[in-house]
Amino acid sequence: MKTCAVIPVKSFDNAKQRLSALLTDAERKALSYAMLEDVLIAIEACPLVDQCLLVTKDAAAIEMAAHYQLGTLAEPEQPGLVAAVTHAASTLAEAGTERLLFLPGDVPLVTAEELEVVLDGTFSGGAGLSMVPAADLGGTNCLLAAPPNLIPFQFGVDSFRKHLAAAHNVGVNPTVLKLPGLGLDIDTPSDLKALMGRLAFQGAGSHTYRYAISIDVIDRLQRITGEI
Repeated sequence: MKTCAVIPVKSFDNAKQRLSALLTDAERKALSYAMLEDVLIAIEACPLVDQCLLVTKDAAAIEMAAHYQLGTLAEPEQPGLVAAVTHAASTLAEAGTERLLFLPGDVPLVTAEELEVVLDGTFSGGAGLSMVPAADLGGTNCLLAAPPNLIPFQFGVDSFRKHLAAAHNVGVNPTVLKLPGLGLDIDTPSDLKALMGRLAFQGAGSHTYRYAISIDVIDRLQRITGEI
């Protein structure tokens, strides 16, 4: 089954506002860029992903897509994550793509191996839904839908539970996978603290970790939280 990864990318210029107490505008932009690059590297290394699309109008994201030889899809006029993924799902379904793999650009711990866990096998009858929730079971950090427009997307507050309900509404029993890398999305200083702790002994290959170290994120976190 042909699988396309879809990553919506908002403007880097307004990225990660909840980190504004820790990072400058330029630093948040650079951190978001580094996180997206780590996600793309994992996708590139996963043999079960046939195609990748960035849904964006950001010039830096489009340039990154060209560097990795990925496709881009212009954001729809209606703003927001739901509109972006819905637009991609409709486009892919019309093109005959069987599966849509949604990933956010801020899960820098994702690995090709985790993606293979999500993508391994096919759904009975050709239709199905698999999800990886955020660690707190609130958000949806990865979603595999077959066909791409199987359900109305529910991104936002409590999206994981809403996606479960949406699957049941179309007669699908979804698969839920709790994966440590995909489970951590970076929005707050506490998220960044958790990331740095997990990468402390294995982060040499991470664009995100190298950038965070270059701007002394650990020292900044220590000043804010008193520990790391």
